[in-house]
Amino acid sequence: MPSTRPTRKPAAKQAAKAPTPSATKSKAEAQKPGAKSAKAAARMSLAQTMRALEQAGTQQARKTYLRHGAQEPMFGVSFATLKILVKKIGVDHALARELWDTGNHDARMLALKVADPAAVTPAELDRWAGELRARMCGGYASMLAAESPHGEARARKWLASSNAALRASAWNLVGCLASLDEQLPDAWFGEQLAQLEKAIHRVPNAERDTMNMALIAIGCRNAALRKAATAAAKRIGKVEVDHGDTACKTPDAAEYIAKSWAHAEAKGFDSPAAQERAREPMRTRC
Repeated sequence: MPSTRPTRKPAAKQAAKAPTPSATKSKAEAQKPGAKSAKAAARMSLAQTMRALEQAGTQQARKTYLRHGAQEPMFGVSFATLKILVKKIGVDHALARELWDTGNHDARMLALKVADPAAVTPAELDRWAGELRARMCGGYASMLAAESPHGEARARKWLASSNAALRASAWNLVGCLASLDEQLPDAWFGEQLAQLEKAIHRVPNAERDTMNMALIAIGCRNAALRKAATAAAKRIGKVEVDHGDTACKTPDAAEYIAKSWAHAEAKGFDSPAAQERAREPMRTRC
């Protein structure tokens, strides 16, 4: 939603569970952007994929997605079914482009999951992020951007946009970069912290929500930014977000940062960001 393996603290325990070189190579190859699916020869066509989506749709899922901001047309396909399709399709950027152009909500969610971060263009990322509406899925384009070579450049452009949806995606992207991009300096995230602290209480609802999540992600990057983000969260205070007719709640950033660090350290990771980098990308696992 880059894949750098973290340094775990309990070295003895790590050594006992260390994978063989062949297993490590196999896993690394499988996680590379653009890695070929073993079933590439049996590529699913657009027609086949749309038929599978239509058959999997349910009225209950449609109602849920509509409450979260999704728009018609859609079939109402569960995330569990999308994950099954992702495993079947693998990485197929040509199909992703075709799926997006249908305008169908479920097809677009699947497109963002089977897209190739190495092949996606800046123009595609701009368009896809700007056209997303569903609150629970708006981060997928940002995750894709963070996995691509265009992450920092897209973040800067989207943050300066007059398009509220694109700015909301920008803060999602800042959060994803905090977890995934180890090359960006702390000073860059410090700039984003200063900006969101100034603006978070006066920006539109959707942007306020993603700003709060970016604040949390920055606080999960490393120890120095944990301190800076926690201090900023305490100065900001409670963030009010209207989640509409959903069960979603706005987390307290300072509390969430503390819990994330406790969980990561209990698992032997140096930071929550390091723990995230060790996992399958959120874009495809969720």
